[in-house]
Amino acid sequence: MKVLIVDDNASTREMLAISLQRAGHEVLGEAEDGKSALKAFVELRPEVVLLDIIMPGISGLVVLEEMRRMAPAVKVIMLTAVDQDDVTMELRSKGAAEIIFKPFSQEDLRKAFERIK
Repeated sequence: MKVLIVDDNASTREMLAISLQRAGHEVLGEAEDGKSALKAFVELRPEVVLLDIIMPGISGLVVLEEMRRMAPAVKVIMLTAVDQDDVTMELRSKGAAEIIFKPFSQEDLRKAFERIK
């Protein structure tokens, strides 16, 4: 799958890119904040977006809503350190295909991609 990685932490983006490439996915690009994420989304047209919730500027929740508005078929996997039912319900209601809770393992990432196929 063609993937865009959005996270404000450079080491997290790097780890995700390596893991996804090893699993046979194509990483189209990376973004470190909401504004650059939306720009990259329009330019790159990924099939899947890995999207952190808490980022500088525009939050991941707003970015999720905007991406789903522009491309309803895009699959967005949210990354969050907040494991609470109300957050999970809000993410699902806004169109998140999957949610991965930080810290996560390679297996968590693999399973999320399996579930969105």
